[in-house]
Amino acid sequence: MMEFFTSLEYTPFILSFKLAGLTTLILFVISLPLAWFLSQTRCKAKPFLEAITALPIVLPPSVLGFYILVSLSQNSPLGAFFENVFGVSLVFNFTSLVIASCFYSLPFMVQPLQGGFESINKNMIEASYIAGKSQVQTVLQVVLPNMKPAVLTAIIITFAHTVGEFGVVLMVGGSIESETKVASVAIYEMVEMMDYKGAHIYSALMVVMSFIILLAVYTFNSSKRIGGFAR
Repeated sequence: MMEFFTSLEYTPFILSFKLAGLTTLILFVISLPLAWFLSQTRCKAKPFLEAITALPIVLPPSVLGFYILVSLSQNSPLGAFFENVFGVSLVFNFTSLVIASCFYSLPFMVQPLQGGFESINKNMIEASYIAGKSQVQTVLQVVLPNMKPAVLTAIIITFAHTVGEFGVVLMVGGSIESETKVASVAIYEMVEMMDYKGAHIYSALMVVMSFIILLAVYTFNSSKRIGGFAR
């Protein structure tokens, strides 16, 4: 058994973690102002924006992946522009996985952050403005430190969701060794080749990692609630 573990190819897991880390970092930067805007705005377009943001949750991954593939291909204006000007292809490479993952995991970052922003006492925000802090300073120095469970939940759930992606990454990136072949795609190919032993090992590792991540989130949030009650 130990020989099997040592001979196992871990590149797909490394790619999955690299993809999840980059996606989480990019989405945190993008989602922070978006979630703040959605939590504070009263404009009539808010339900429309929230629906657009949450769309990847209900769309089948194959549908979302297909439209992202069409939008980034060389036949699209965006894909043709990057191909002709920069000589960069936006499909079937690691860059395409990052772009697709940002779309697919967007609601898992935005919604916890938006909920955290909405839970903050409005008086605290107003007091920060009265003290002379700008909106950016208020968010970074006052709001975020008081919604750590929401921030941690958003980061961890987005990371875990990206690690487990299959349909979108397969549609946009395919299965190119050491570039787009992530862990979920590797499991699929093992099953196709009837390599059930390898698929079991890969799947078991994914289950264990997902459980540890979720356990960390619930443990942290539970300790925060208990600590808050004790105070």
